[in-house]
Amino acid sequence: MFLAMAKDLRVVLIKLADRLHNMRTLKYMPEYKQRRIAQETLEIFAPLAHRLGISSIKWELEDRSFRYLEPEKYYELGEKVKQKRREREQLVSESIKILTERLGAVGVNAEIQGRPKHFYSIYKKMLKDNKELGEIYDLSAIRIIVETIKDCYGALGIVHTLWKPLPGRFKDYIAMPKSNMYQSLHTTVIGIDGQPLEIQIRTLEMHRTSEYGIAAHWRYKEGGKADKEFEQKLSWLRQLIEWQQDLKDPREFIERLKLDVFADEVFVFTPRGDVIDLPAGSVPIDFAYRIHTDVGHRCVGAKVNGKIVPLEYKLVNGDIVEIITSKQGNGPSRDRLNIVGSSDTRSKIRLWFKKEKREDSVAKGRELVERECKKLGYEWKEIAKNERLNEVAKKFNLSGEEDMFASLGFGGVTPHGVMTKLIEAYKRELKSTVPPDISQILTQLKPKHSKSKASHGILVEGESGVLVRLAKCCNPIPGDAIIGYITKGRGVSVHRADCSNILNYPEEYERMIEVAWEISTDHVYKVTIEVLCMDRPGMLTDVMMVPSETKTNINFVNARVHKNKTATITLSLEIKSLTQLENIMTKTRRLKDVFSVYRAAQSTGGKI
Repeated sequence: MFLAMAKDLRVVLIKLADRLHNMRTLKYMPEYKQRRIAQETLEIFAPLAHRLGISSIKWELEDRSFRYLEPEKYYELGEKVKQKRREREQLVSESIKILTERLGAVGVNAEIQGRPKHFYSIYKKMLKDNKELGEIYDLSAIRIIVETIKDCYGALGIVHTLWKPLPGRFKDYIAMPKSNMYQSLHTTVIGIDGQPLEIQIRTLEMHRTSEYGIAAHWRYKEGGKADKEFEQKLSWLRQLIEWQQDLKDPREFIERLKLDVFADEVFVFTPRGDVIDLPAGSVPIDFAYRIHTDVGHRCVGAKVNGKIVPLEYKLVNGDIVEIITSKQGNGPSRDRLNIVGSSDTRSKIRLWFKKEKREDSVAKGRELVERECKKLGYEWKEIAKNERLNEVAKKFNLSGEEDMFASLGFGGVTPHGVMTKLIEAYKRELKSTVPPDISQILTQLKPKHSKSKASHGILVEGESGVLVRLAKCCNPIPGDAIIGYITKGRGVSVHRADCSNILNYPEEYERMIEVAWEISTDHVYKVTIEVLCMDRPGMLTDVMMVPSETKTNINFVNARVHKNKTATITLSLEIKSLTQLENIMTKTRRLKDVFSVYRAAQSTGGKI
């Protein structure tokens, strides 16, 4: 979608409209889909709408996502905002009346309207400032729309004459527009009865741009030649095609999108006064690469506001940045990959290493992945077979192991990413290896009486009566997918297939064995479940009644109360099948004030 969007912007308008429609009809989806779609919308589509300046869509996407991701906080916030709505509406109405009279008296034609604050923006402000709603004072807002830029500043003068401005709350986005083309004057004043009032002042054209972003600027000249200024504002879209060529992993592409394109911004100046927008957290090196790739490669120092600063200095709004370069420069150092704040800068540095330092990169890459292998507890000689390395290289769209080592060296792929795929290939090969003399091992494990309860109703390699014990780390029950592990002298230990103890010991795969539940069994199995709920009178009784009604024995009960007025109730039950357990958990979830019910694992480490 992003690459299609970079070539034709109409694609993104259609996709945003489609996502908005999806969010408006999301209530008909299952809960897990609601959360997944809402999370994706909040992380990708709402920031995309913001980056393109389409605030009318951005606000609605954010508020609707907030509703499905944090429903309790959404409705609680809605109720609290509603409580003082009448007071705020009266404040806004009186302020509009005063402003209309004063602006009319000096001949400024203006349309003045109240501006509602959106729930998600209020919630973000509460989180950012660590405040309760009662401590957020600037919930009242007014927008003044005038005819000319001159009138914008004239209206600002009237506002500051009427009411005292709050220090540090004035922003001039007309003189210094945002990268998404947004322009406006922002100020917060102490208004009527000492109540803070946020005011935005803009022209009608600025208002259209604020609401509809690129859609308001959709102007192509005859012959298909686009408006140069418009194209320059959207130059970040063209980077997407370059990134797609550099990045083979789609997950890494999305991460870069979040970090660079959708990140907060910082606005700095060149010595000539040109405005350069960079991702928040950028350093002078990022500025150098934004000016030109060659300037970045030859950068040896920087001046900020006339003073020499270290290259790791974090740029802030309004800084004037001057780059010091060297004609004899040897290119960037690898250390800069850890200093820079922009993914785009990092990509350009990696590309330089890829082209200029291939041999060094191959050696460095091999060293990095061998170190990662050792850190993960594997033997490099055992895991790094040529066929396996070439197989993994192809998964990264690289021609072979040498290309992969070079890519590791200049940072194109990560040591952890390569090791993850190597381990997966290694495990697959181990899984296909059958342990020798398995029938002999099973014979040794059979107790004298094949009907012994020690088998727990489990067939090992199709045979019953083998000495078996159920692993206490995951407590499998009939219906669970299971796997056996041949222990030394203690029979076959049976685990759930997703047990972390099994997954954490890949080197033991040759001792794994196929096991299955016997169809008819009267065995009882101990299972622990945990219930997260509200701490209220009678809650424990309500939870315990569910297994009691199904005639399920309760071995153990424990309740822990948390500071936020919630509680965790732990129950140890005697279960005969997975169906019985799921029935109990489903009924428990339906209880009033129960947030979640899940099956507890006793540990994540230890013996298998």
